[in-house]
Amino acid sequence: MMLRIPTLIGLTASAIIATWILVGLRADAENAETMALGRTIYEAQCAACHGAQLEGQPDWQMPLPTGRLPAPPHDATGHTWHHSDEILFRIVKEGTAAIVGGGYESDMSGFADVLSDAEIRAVLAYIKSTWPERERSYQEKITARH
Repeated sequence: MMLRIPTLIGLTASAIIATWILVGLRADAENAETMALGRTIYEAQCAACHGAQLEGQPDWQMPLPTGRLPAPPHDATGHTWHHSDEILFRIVKEGTAAIVGGGYESDMSGFADVLSDAEIRAVLAYIKSTWPERERSYQEKITARH
């Protein structure tokens, strides 16, 4: 019986830590300070490719001569809101090719050496804050499943 109590405590602690990690990966689109920071970082690090208004590059669904896709929009016209916070976080941190795998090539490299985890979450919070309610609600449901 004594062996089961430490095991139970260890499993409970692991569950709590896992929850903290997942909550930490979620981007809070309700916090004004976080969104302001995210906007500043987005303008400095992301807008050159994804557009000042999150509009993406023209014909973003058509491969370029290199075979790679142009930068997609992050507004409601794109597909960013189809992904969970965890996936979006990993794409920004590790790069698209690292997440997609299978030899996929992308011009979106990871920002792990440029942005902290908190800065990545702030950028995602800013992006999410621009979406209409329908897209935000859908994305929240996707995030809750992961």
